[in-house]
Amino acid sequence: MRISVIAICKHEPELAGTLDAVLAQPAPAGTTVEVLVVDASEGRLDAIRQARPSVRWLDFAPIPGVATTIPHQRNAGIAAAEGDVIAFIDAACTPSGQWLEHLVAPIVAGEEQIVAGPVRSPGAANVYDTSADLLAQRYIDECPTGNVAIARSVFDRVGVFDERFAYGSDIDFAWRVRDARIPIRHALDAPIAHDWGTPRRQLTRMYRYGAARARLYRKHRGRLRSILRTDPVVVVYPVFLLGLPLAVVFPPYLLLLAIPVVRNRGSRPLASLAEHLVFGAGVLRELSDRGRPRFRGAAAR
Repeated sequence: MRISVIAICKHEPELAGTLDAVLAQPAPAGTTVEVLVVDASEGRLDAIRQARPSVRWLDFAPIPGVATTIPHQRNAGIAAAEGDVIAFIDAACTPSGQWLEHLVAPIVAGEEQIVAGPVRSPGAANVYDTSADLLAQRYIDECPTGNVAIARSVFDRVGVFDERFAYGSDIDFAWRVRDARIPIRHALDAPIAHDWGTPRRQLTRMYRYGAARARLYRKHRGRLRSILRTDPVVVVYPVFLLGLPLAVVFPPYLLLLAIPVVRNRGSRPLASLAEHLVFGAGVLRELSDRGRPRFRGAAAR
């Protein structure tokens, strides 16, 4: 069985460490492994490329008049990859010692079609880390593409990543996988450590995640019925922000912020609060943009 490990990048010099860690991984028994980089840096990472000749390098050619997005690059990687199994890892990620072997083992054994591993921060825990609730689950309903292995047959069945999403295409893909009744196995023994960057970068990311989440529910409207049970953050923080004018006449309204601070007291509570508020602002920004086309039907293949 052939395995392709794909990393995408624009201008992340941290890619060097990620590639070194991936190249150090032992090939799972009975497999051959290729490492493929889909590079949109326009030559800015050539030093990393030249120092690692065993890595296949795909120079991503931007589509004229279209902003390059994460799903554009991932789909280019899928098309170029030679593997029967596609494993994705992000730049600035460090896999554990036997990450690849543990991640693909259920697929190689014919037991599963898609397997995702946990994501952790190298330092203090934050909102991007796999939650304790998910760590207790053998199967999950969504997963980011920073740590996932997918049998090629899955793409044949549900399509590739929806290029209309700048962010959130991985969650859209996972939801389509689950709608097709394909289980997503959680490989707890295949974690990666992800360096999330500076606080400013994290806030920018959360804003974009919030906007993406709103777009996801525009496309997957059937999931709105259970949103308060399965995804309350998408509702709670935007509603709180809409209610902020109440604080002028009723200052105790702000005390509601104490709830998430206390709940996250063990992991950067104030930073986590700021990130969730920015996430809520992203949701509101997307919902207020009535000029954007609405999603209809299945994702483009």
